[in-house]
Amino acid sequence: MAQLILRRLVYPGRLGITLFILPFLVATASVQGVNAQSEVEKGLEIAQKARDADRGFENFIGEMTMILRNKQGQENKRSLRIKVMEVSGDGNMSLFVFDNPRDVKGTALLIHGHLTGTDDLWLYLPALKRVKRISSSNRSGSFVGSEFAYEDLGSLEVEKYTYKWLRDEKCGDLDCTVTEYKPSEKGSGYTKMLLWHDKDELRVWKIEYYDRKNAHLKTLVHEDYEQYLGQYWRSKHSNMVNHITGKSTEILWDQIQFRTDLNEGEFTKTGLRRVR
Repeated sequence: MAQLILRRLVYPGRLGITLFILPFLVATASVQGVNAQSEVEKGLEIAQKARDADRGFENFIGEMTMILRNKQGQENKRSLRIKVMEVSGDGNMSLFVFDNPRDVKGTALLIHGHLTGTDDLWLYLPALKRVKRISSSNRSGSFVGSEFAYEDLGSLEVEKYTYKWLRDEKCGDLDCTVTEYKPSEKGSGYTKMLLWHDKDELRVWKIEYYDRKNAHLKTLVHEDYEQYLGQYWRSKHSNMVNHITGKSTEILWDQIQFRTDLNEGEFTKTGLRRVR
């Protein structure tokens, strides 16, 4: 049973020329260069502002229900607790602890995010009573059979992507920007992501994921945002759809609390063995 759980948790998922007068060509290229540069700068600015809007939260905890659905609509539910701690000068630390169903109860995932380079991930399997490191080659794999990959679970650090603003458009009743994020790391399972931010609060409403063949693999939609401490927004309802398999994973958040009494000792490999 332990080996079966291990395979389910860490197995990687799938993944004619028109001639113009030379001076006109030069002038056109110059204008395109200016436009391209401004699109890159605007994309970076959006990403930086979105990051800055969420700084200073210190930590938060919450309870999550994951509803996994296959192409036929059959459901499989998982419940877990989440703890996230902000780290000065580095990426966030996150801890996921499963409570149900029984075959994954006590399983825990620890993520140490980094501003640059690959995040560190460790998985605790209670049946084996050991901590397993998730290699960078496995980070595009499915997280507990869901449509979320391990790399989807970390925070979007500005330094790990290049950016390009694509357009402005409506997100329902909101005015949004559409920005292309391209991962800088070669180990990513994605060639690019498209993010929809609303202009007023810089909340992410939708993400489209494109695989290594540049095919539209998945779409994540966030809804039901709630504000905490007068500043920090969190979506309480999200849905990830895999356009290749027809499967989906719905996320429901509850009991979200900010600035609790978390300590760094809970986010260590040793701490993983003590989770209950």
